Amino acid sequence: MSMIAAFYGGKSILITGATGFLGKVLMEKLFRTSPDLKVIYILVRPKAGQTLQQRVFQILNSKLFEKVKEVCPNVHEKIRAIYADLSQNDFAISKEDMQELLSCTNVIFHCAATVRFDDTLRHAVQLNVTATRQLLLMASQMPKLEAFIHISTAYSNCNLKHIDEVIYPCPVEPKKIIDSLEWLDDAIIEEIAPKLIRDWPNIYTYTKALGEMVVQQESRNLNIAIIRPSIVGATWQEPFPGWVDNVNGPNGLIIAAGKGFLRALKATPKAVADLIPVDTVVNLMLAVGWYTAVHRPKSTLVYHSTSGNLNPCNWHKMGVQVLATFEKIPFERAFRRPYANFTSNNFTSQYWNAVSHRAPAIIYDCYLRLTGRKPRMTKLMNQILRTVSMLEYFINRSWEWSTYNTEMLMSELSPEDQRVFNFDVRQLNWLEYIENYVLGVKKYLLKEDMAGIPEAKQHLKRLRNIHYLFNTALFLIVWRLLIARSQMARNVWFFIVSFCYKFLSYFRASSTLKV
Repeated sequence: MSMIAAFYGGKSILITGATGFLGKVLMEKLFRTSPDLKVIYILVRPKAGQTLQQRVFQILNSKLFEKVKEVCPNVHEKIRAIYADLSQNDFAISKEDMQELLSCTNVIFHCAATVRFDDTLRHAVQLNVTATRQLLLMASQMPKLEAFIHISTAYSNCNLKHIDEVIYPCPVEPKKIIDSLEWLDDAIIEEIAPKLIRDWPNIYTYTKALGEMVVQQESRNLNIAIIRPSIVGATWQEPFPGWVDNVNGPNGLIIAAGKGFLRALKATPKAVADLIPVDTVVNLMLAVGWYTAVHRPKSTLVYHSTSGNLNPCNWHKMGVQVLATFEKIPFERAFRRPYANFTSNNFTSQYWNAVSHRAPAIIYDCYLRLTGRKPRMTKLMNQILRTVSMLEYFINRSWEWSTYNTEMLMSELSPEDQRVFNFDVRQLNWLEYIENYVLGVKKYLLKEDMAGIPEAKQHLKRLRNIHYLFNTALFLIVWRLLIARSQMARNVWFFIVSFCYKFLSYFRASSTLKV
């Protein structure tokens, strides 16, 4: 019998960010392993004309929840969607809903955050810092609360090389930043933002570090834990391999490379690609929630959910496997044959951006204009390159994350819990995982039919032949221009022709003598 699954039975659980990638997988695992839980409260905002109930129905109607419906047929009755806006005071929750949350909640999983690297400082502070502070204030008024689990990121302290499972101080107190944003106008805020974030690479990582400080300062004797996942990727095992539903991070890179848009990366091939499967993160979250509530640690414990220190995989190895998978399972309607090149300096990177990315996009847009269609490729390519530039900081560096608390927790679990809530990344087979990852992007994100693989392979073969023909024609044209302009090139050409002629003459003479 799983102690963790039994713990969540009969519990009322509040999840922020439940409509996001991590939140959906968390809900699925909770319902599948603890179908007798009482209720899951999710804070939701109407979106694109959809009501709260329609958004819940859309989530439950996805393939992710197919197994849940078998073990928990009444799952829709156990989700209580509450209107909330994390950018407003008290989250704009009604008095009736707030009273229910305060009196009934047993466990909080705070997953909500803005993950945009280029977000404004005001918006990022509101969602990643102020909202965390407000949720902690709510938690302090919950008499039945047993655990508060805050989801941060392993990169919240990426300005350091070695990162321990501790909360690091920021140069400026979060409260001072929150107070100053109330009276500063947007122009001044954006002007001072670079000075505030200092050696953090972006607004996201900086505000997540501030959020951790808020957790430490506003804990109010609550049972709190912080989990820091690295780059969260597709599912490894549960509920099935390769499930993914967004284009963030590596997902967008896989699509861009598979469709032939992305041809080069300014990356350090031997740098560790610290990817962590989303179901591994969720298993750790649920184990931490159980341990925090039952064992009540005296201080706020931090848990790293990373792979690089226990089962490292570098960017080169990952890129090779992704390309190998493209050959077996190509994407439909690829723009060019998938190809990757790791560059390591600014000049080379700029060269590849100009020649390998933008030039073909410009040519294709010219073709679209000539055929009376709207050009779109250059705009799309600029978006891809902008995304890649924001990721360059992370694909050119490696970090060392200690995992003492994570390994301690693993040792505290029973054999059954270690199986049901497995977060031991040492068991992960990277080649198998990456192949399932690419397949998952194709099936669940791009919605491509697997029956179209033979046609996609033929398309890939045509692209390969076009690629070879283009390179051959380009070489002959360049060589012909060199011969016309350079005496040295002509001498080399005549030497090659003469050598080939003598070799053929010798071969014919040898054949005649043997006869």
